[in-house]
Amino acid sequence: MEIADPDRESCHDLRMVEAEWPAWAIESVKIVESDPGWQVRGERQRHELDRDLAAWLISPVEHIGSTAVPGLAAKPVLDCQAQVADLECATQVAAVLVSRGWHAVPVELDGRPWERFFVQVAQDRRCAHLHLLGVGSSQWFAHLEFRDALRASPSLAAEYGGLKTTLAIAHRNDREAYTRAKAEFITKTLAQ
Repeated sequence: MEIADPDRESCHDLRMVEAEWPAWAIESVKIVESDPGWQVRGERQRHELDRDLAAWLISPVEHIGSTAVPGLAAKPVLDCQAQVADLECATQVAAVLVSRGWHAVPVELDGRPWERFFVQVAQDRRCAHLHLLGVGSSQWFAHLEFRDALRASPSLAAEYGGLKTTLAIAHRNDREAYTRAKAEFITKTLAQ
């Protein structure tokens, strides 16, 4: 008689779940050269989200992340953030966004209880992220400060671009490890 190994069972269950995940959920990390079209797409995305989420927004949606910094190499995925009075509206927001190809990522998978995370998918690939944040969220301000620091300093943006390219190679198949590995640079930049 074989004794069940709970760790092996858990690993098996996780592999089964991962095998059922859509391709966009497990895409590899790939950094590409900056595309001037990101600025145009970011503005269009902001305006669409401002319109679609008007009932819940505290302030206009912001285009953040590397695609919001002209000249910076990045994953070709727009990042936007929206500030709302209460994250409890996330279910209603998801219902509005689903027709535009947005998918709500369960908070237990995202691992960031201070936000609700959405991924917009086109042709089975990520094309945009939406970070829904509560009013007064420190992450709201940190995202803006980091974006603005990179916009203000081409040398800082170039340093960050080089780091991201190196990390994307090292963590090609692990988005979470890639994100964690950038944290020290971001923290250092925000402290200056």
